[in-house]
Amino acid sequence: MPRAKGASSRQKRKKIFKLAEGMRGGRSKLYKTAKESVIRALSFSFRDRKQNKRVFRTLWIARINAATRESGLSYSRFIAGLKKAGVEVNRKMLSELAIHSKDGMNNLIEISKKALSEGASTLS
Repeated sequence: MPRAKGASSRQKRKKIFKLAEGMRGGRSKLYKTAKESVIRALSFSFRDRKQNKRVFRTLWIARINAATRESGLSYSRFIAGLKKAGVEVNRKMLSELAIHSKDGMNNLIEISKKALSEGASTLS
């Protein structure tokens, strides 16, 4: 029986070249450099999917902080007040409220302030 040769290695190369489409020069034409570039690109994309989440959370916190400081409250006190009040809204939605709905954000700030002042009065 003849030895099967060629099909699987060709498929492997085709897969790498398919992933390397759009790269310049030898990165899309030479197997060895294409493979190196693809491996590197895939590792960057894996890492950056995680970093993207961090970057967006930082952006949301900055927006919330800016909105709460207008009302004389810091971000950390605002979040602490919401937790005491039992309000569970994620930072992404708080950020959207800060941008698009000033009234909704002001209501949440008042809820937070009220919860903080009730907590302070029970401590004294």
